Amino acid sequence: MKHVKPLHSTIAARPRRHLLALAAAVMLAGCAVSPTYEVPAAAAPQTFKEAAGWQPAAPADTLERGPWWTLFGDAQLNQLADGIEISNQNVAEAIAAYEQARALVREQRASLFPSVNLTGSGTRSGGGGEQQTGNNYRAAIGASWEPDVWGKLRAGVTGADASAAASAADLAAARLSAQGELATNYFSLRQSDAQIALLNATIDGYKRVLDITGNRFNSGIAAKSDLLQAQTQLANAQIDLSSQVRARAQLEHAIAILLGKAPSDFSLAVAPWTLTVPEVPLGVPSTLLQRRPDIAAAERRVAVANEQIGIARSAYYPSLNLTGSYGGGASRVGDLFNASSSLWSLGVSAAQTLFNAGATTASVDAAKAGHEAAVARYRQTVLSAFGAVEDQLSATRALAEQLTLRQQASSAADQVEQQMLNRYNAGQVGYTDVVTAQVTALSARRSLVQAQADRQTTAVALIQALGGGWHTPPAQ
Repeated sequence: MKHVKPLHSTIAARPRRHLLALAAAVMLAGCAVSPTYEVPAAAAPQTFKEAAGWQPAAPADTLERGPWWTLFGDAQLNQLADGIEISNQNVAEAIAAYEQARALVREQRASLFPSVNLTGSGTRSGGGGEQQTGNNYRAAIGASWEPDVWGKLRAGVTGADASAAASAADLAAARLSAQGELATNYFSLRQSDAQIALLNATIDGYKRVLDITGNRFNSGIAAKSDLLQAQTQLANAQIDLSSQVRARAQLEHAIAILLGKAPSDFSLAVAPWTLTVPEVPLGVPSTLLQRRPDIAAAERRVAVANEQIGIARSAYYPSLNLTGSYGGGASRVGDLFNASSSLWSLGVSAAQTLFNAGATTASVDAAKAGHEAAVARYRQTVLSAFGAVEDQLSATRALAEQLTLRQQASSAADQVEQQMLNRYNAGQVGYTDVVTAQVTALSARRSLVQAQADRQTTAVALIQALGGGWHTPPAQ
């Protein structure tokens, strides 16, 4: 007599099978192959060496409030900087790259779900002789799915997320670079305006001296060499003016390109130079790791490289694929959906590489080496960032000291020039002494203007070194 299992035994066995299947799935899902990610350690000093005695007047969160260039108090610069986001082509390229990275994230996430497809065909066939012509129609809906048993697909999604975050940081870096370059070019252009005004005033003065010297020569009081020296002085100043006009034009062209405009369609009128130099808030060095977009991008690329190790390791394990389809075939379209013509199939497939001459191991080793390289790039980026801040802090302090000395030197040189002119008119000194005093005075004035511009451009460079108004967004 055939033995029949009790009904309660069969029912009780089902939960056990389900539990075993669930346990197996959990164990398989736990076999994630990517290493646990940790942000690489990087040397972060407690304080900036060059910040000793640094007491900025601006509040500590000024750079995080938005447009940092407004700290300089120049309305024209504010207007120009607003156009960077809209028209700068490097920023536009970075925006497109970021959108591409976000699309790749969506593409990777789609791989976690089954793909469903609908197929249909219709053929008409026949032959010679007694063979009859007939129709054959088929329609089917199918699905395939690769279960993410080893975490390969999840690693791809995580890596794509990290890559998108790196692209977002790249976008911030491109924006900051364009804004900084615009501010630097703008202040250099205003410096050129000041230099041009200075040279125009100097040329007017040299013309008056030339007239005086000419009158003295015609009266037989001064030698011809005095007249020639006065003419040489005037010509050299006019040459300097021409060079400065050319430099201003080039700066104007560079600003136009930064704003995405043709140089022929853009011009900046001469305007008063706002000499404001803001006190830049520093913060502690560790905040630099969150404030600098290039550091954030480098760290996210370490995360991408970490996931690449997991993707490479997944090749050690078998790949699974589930498929299913339902459809029908008939000689008439109307019979396709009859039960008698329906066809269905379910399938599972697995593949495991048994021998590939060490290719998988080589791929894993390559991924590990790529991760180590990404870590090294990250640490080098951090070191370069701290170095840039220290450089700009040192330059800021030195330029502040130099500005005071330049002002003193320029004032003294102006007095010497005037005294030499007075003494020459009184016949007490030769014209060579006048020329020497004029050259010294002009050089001192131009150096003072250069020092004023350097202080502003150094402040811009310091803000860039600190990451501008950007900071690492919170993890989602």
